[in-house]
Amino acid sequence: MPRPSLSTLAVLCLSAALGACASARTDPPRTRAAAPRIDYDAPVAAVPSGTVTAAPLAPPPGVAASPDTPPPGPQAALSPPAPTVVPEPVVAPPPAPPVVTTGRSAVVGTWDAKDPTGASCKVTLSSAPALDLYKASAAGCANRDLARVSAWDFRDGEVYLYQPGGTVAARLRQGGGSLDGALTKSGASLALVR
Repeated sequence: MPRPSLSTLAVLCLSAALGACASARTDPPRTRAAAPRIDYDAPVAAVPSGTVTAAPLAPPPGVAASPDTPPPGPQAALSPPAPTVVPEPVVAPPPAPPVVTTGRSAVVGTWDAKDPTGASCKVTLSSAPALDLYKASAAGCANRDLARVSAWDFRDGEVYLYQPGGTVAARLRQGGGSLDGALTKSGASLALVR
């Protein structure tokens, strides 16, 4: 038997399909329920609605749920919302007590020098270096040894006042807010106060 060509097969399939359609048109109609007719202009009645609840979705498989979130389901919809946490106000710590500084930086500045006779003058201890010491100056001092002060240093908790040439004019020790000591040559007491 010879094989039919592709065009012959196509014609056969097409005629079979058309024949099926033609038979469906010529068959007597089957009894079907008539579809209700929709009137689009008719007023729409309101439909009562139920309570709408929301619940978070369950975490995907293999992922642990957060301990803060309730498990999903109807009980989650009934649980009250988490309370709002109001942070406590930040209270600044009390200020630190004033630090009493000692050392070289604590004695820099202008001082009132007082000797036992009651004479007073100004002595300025500078932070500007002068070779291996620091610059100093005296103004209005009646005592000649004190009037010639030109440098100073701080060693072993004591302030040394120097004259030109490196002669020590006075040695003083910190005591509270003042420097107390003595003039080197005469041994007379000397106090520097602010």
